[in-house]
Amino acid sequence: MNASVRLSVSSLRAHKRRFAGTFLAVFLGVAFLAGTLVMGDTLRASFDTMFGNATSGTDAVVRSADAITTPGESEGVREPVAADLVDSVEQVPGVAAAVPDIQGAGQLVGKDGDPVGGAGPPTLAGNWITDPDLNSYELAEGRAPEKSGEVVVNRGAAERGDLKIGDTTVLRTPDPVQVTIVGLATFGGEDGMAQVTYTGMTRADAEKYLTARPGQASSILVRAGPGVSEQELVDRLTPVLPGGVEAITGQESAEENTEMISSQFLSIFTTLLLVFSGIALLVATFSIHNTFAIVVAQRTRENALLRALGASRRQVTASTLVEATVVAVTASLAGLAGGIGIAAALQALFPAIGFPFPEGDLVISLLSMLLPLAVGIVVCLGSALLPAVRAGHTAPLAALRETSVDHSDASRLRAVLGSGLAAVAVAVTLTGVFATPSIWLAATGAVLALVSFVVLGPVASSTAVRILGGPLDRLRGVTGGLARRNALRSPKRTAATASALMIGVAVVSLFTVFGASLKATMDQTVSRSFAGDIAVSTPSFGAGGSGLSPRLAGAVQNLPEVDTAVGLGRGVAEVDGKGRALTVTDPIALDRTFDLGKVDGSLRDLGADGIALTRSEADKQNLTTGDKTQLTFTDGKMETFTVRAVYGQSEIAGDYVITRAAWSPHRTQDADTLVAVSFKGGVSMDAGKAAVQRVADQYGNPEVQSRDEYAQSAAGGIDMMLTLIYALLALAVLIALLGIANTLTLAIHERTRELGLLRAVGQTRPQLRAMVRWESILVAAFGTVGGLTLGAFLGWVLVKASDGASDSAFAFALPPLQLTVVALVGLTAGALAGLRPARRAARLDILRAIATE
Repeated sequence: MNASVRLSVSSLRAHKRRFAGTFLAVFLGVAFLAGTLVMGDTLRASFDTMFGNATSGTDAVVRSADAITTPGESEGVREPVAADLVDSVEQVPGVAAAVPDIQGAGQLVGKDGDPVGGAGPPTLAGNWITDPDLNSYELAEGRAPEKSGEVVVNRGAAERGDLKIGDTTVLRTPDPVQVTIVGLATFGGEDGMAQVTYTGMTRADAEKYLTARPGQASSILVRAGPGVSEQELVDRLTPVLPGGVEAITGQESAEENTEMISSQFLSIFTTLLLVFSGIALLVATFSIHNTFAIVVAQRTRENALLRALGASRRQVTASTLVEATVVAVTASLAGLAGGIGIAAALQALFPAIGFPFPEGDLVISLLSMLLPLAVGIVVCLGSALLPAVRAGHTAPLAALRETSVDHSDASRLRAVLGSGLAAVAVAVTLTGVFATPSIWLAATGAVLALVSFVVLGPVASSTAVRILGGPLDRLRGVTGGLARRNALRSPKRTAATASALMIGVAVVSLFTVFGASLKATMDQTVSRSFAGDIAVSTPSFGAGGSGLSPRLAGAVQNLPEVDTAVGLGRGVAEVDGKGRALTVTDPIALDRTFDLGKVDGSLRDLGADGIALTRSEADKQNLTTGDKTQLTFTDGKMETFTVRAVYGQSEIAGDYVITRAAWSPHRTQDADTLVAVSFKGGVSMDAGKAAVQRVADQYGNPEVQSRDEYAQSAAGGIDMMLTLIYALLALAVLIALLGIANTLTLAIHERTRELGLLRAVGQTRPQLRAMVRWESILVAAFGTVGGLTLGAFLGWVLVKASDGASDSAFAFALPPLQLTVVALVGLTAGALAGLRPARRAARLDILRAIATE
C-alpha cells in the first residue's frame, strides 16, 4: 500500500494539469453546497436574533386561539380580539403594561406613483404603539403619529419609495388614505424585516381603516412586572381570558414569526439552492468519471508494466483511488473555504439588491462543513471507482501494445439494457400521467428516462455524431472530417463528456418548457374564463399588496361606458372541516363577466345564506343543488348555507362563491383582488380604458389592463422564477464546460504523436485549432440535442402530471424561440470549451510530438 501511495503522489506531481478540471468540478459543487448551508444557517440565526431583539420587551401575546389556514398558505387567519380586553389584562397581578396591537394590510405609494413592495413579503400597517418595550419597531427619526393622517414608516420602505419625513403620499388600506410621514422606524436594528413594509398609524386611524368595526385588535401585547417570568405571566393570564382566546409567551411568538419566515422564504429558497447544488454535483460526476476513465486508458501500458513487475490488481486499483482521494480531499477542503466566501459575498450582495441580509457573523455549523466535505469526497471517489477497478484489471501483456487509446464501443448489452430502461421509463411515466395521475409516479419515470439516456449514450453517440457532423465534410473539408472521426473514436468517452452538458441543458429546457406552459395556462385561463374587456388589479403576489377598494367596482359601474363591473373579494372559512378560500362577489355580475361553464341551479338566488361551488368540489363532498353545508368563519360562528348553484370552471372565480351580504357579518379587513369590467356596445377599448383609469386613479392608482395585458402581467412572476433558475443552472453548465475542456485536453495528450504527424504532412496550426474546436462543438451538439429532447419530454411529463393531479387545466407549450436560444448557448459553450485545448494542440512541437511514445 505504501508503494501505491508513493506511486500515486508521484503521478499527481508529474501530471497536475490532468486533474485540474476534476479539481474545479468538485470545488464548485462543494462550494455551492457549503455556501447554501452556511447562508441558510446564518439567515435563520439572524432572523431569530432580529425577532428576539424586536420582541424582547413583549412577555406575552393574547390572541384568538384558532386560525383557519387555506391550502398553499402557512399562516392562518385569526379572529380579532376585543380591544377592551386590555382593561381585564391590566388587572392581572404581574402585568406591568398591556396594549392592543392592530395589524392589517396597507401598501404605501411611492413618490413616483408606484406601490412600494408587494413582491411576495407582506405590506403591513398597524397602530403605532407608544410603549417602546412593546413596539417591535423603534423610532429612528422624527416623531410618533399624534393625529389622524400622520404615520411612521420603516426606513427601508421609505428609501425604496423615495419618501422622507414631511412627504405626503397615499396608503392603500385598500381604500386610499392620504398620509403624511412624520417618522422613520427600524426593526430589530435593521431598516425593515427583510422586504416587509410597515406603516404605523394612530390607534383611531388603524381601527377605522384596518378593522371591520371599532373596538377590535389583532392581539394584545403584554409586558410583565419585575420578577415575573414569561411562562408565569401566561399562567396568570389564562384563567381570566374568555373562551376562544389564548395567551402565549413572547418567546413563542418570536419563534412563530421566525418559523413563518423560514417556511415561507428560507426553506423554499435554501431547498431550491440545494436542488441545484445536487444538479451541479451530478454534472460533476460525469466530468470526474470521464477524467479518470481517460487517465486510466492513457496509462494502460504504465499499469501493465507495473503488473508485469509484480504489482497486484489491488495495488494498481488502490493507486488510482489514492489519486482520486487526494484530488477529492483537497478540492473539497478548498470548496468549503469557497462556500464560506460565497455566503459572505451573498451577505454583502443582498442589501445591494434590496433584500436586507440581517447583520451578524456568519454561522458555520459542524453539519454545514461536514456534509459538503463528505459529499464531495463520496462523489469524487464514486466517480473514480469504475476506472480504478478497470485499471486493476489491466493485463501485463498490455505493455506490449502500441497504443493506449480507449477503444470502448457501444455494446449489445448496453443497447438492450438502455432500451429496456427506456421502455420501463415510458411505461411508468405514462401511468403517472394518464392512468393514475401522480406527480411522484411521473417523477420516477422521469428519473428512469434520465438513466436510460445515460446508458444509451454510447449507443446513440456514433449515429448522432455521424448525422450532426455530416455537413462538416462539405463545409470544412478534411478538417471537418477529422473532427468528426475524432469524436467517433471513443463513443463511450463522447457520450460521457456530452452527458454532463446534456443534464444541464435538460434541466434548463425542462424549466423553460414548464414556464412557457404556465404562461400558456394563464393565457388559456384568462381567455376561457374572463369574458370582460378590462381587468383592474394591483401588481403584487404572495402576501404582498393590500388589494383593491371594495368601493372601486361600484364607482366603475356608474361610468356611462361600462356595462358590468364586478369585484372579486377574498374570504376564508372552514368547509367540511378544512380551510377554504371564498370568493366574495356579486354573483349576478360574476355570471355576466366570467364564463363559469355549465351552471346547475341559479347564481341569482344566493342571497345571504346561499353558496355556489365548482362541480369538482361538489363531487368531493357529495353535494348538489338544494343540499346544506356548514361554514365556520374566523369569528368562530358556524352557519348553514344552502348550495344554490354548481358551476364548471373555477380558475379565476375560485371554488366557492358567496355574496357580500353573507360575508359582511364575518369580515375583517375587506378588499377585492380583481375588478373585471365589460364595456357597453360601441365603446372602444381606448375610450373605455381611459374612463376606467380616471376612476382607478382616485383609489390608489391600481393597474388598468386589457385582457391580454392582464394575462401577461399575471404570468410575470414566472419570468422572475426562470431568471433565477437560469442563473443557478449556469453553475451546472460551467462544470459541464470544464468537463468538455478537460476531456479534450487529455485527448490531445493521448493523440500527441498523431497531431505531430498531421502537422508534419502539412496541416497548418489554424487547421489543427479548427479541428479540435469542431470536435468540441460536435460533442456539445450531441449533449445539447439530447438535453433538449430529454428536457422537452420531462417538461411535458411535469405539465401533464400537474394537469392530472390538479383541478386546474394545464396547457402544454413548447417555446421555439427560447429553446433555440438554449441550443445556441449549448453550441457556443462547446466552442468556448474547445478554445484552450485547441491552442495547446497548435503549440505542440512537431518533432517532439512525433517522437512521443
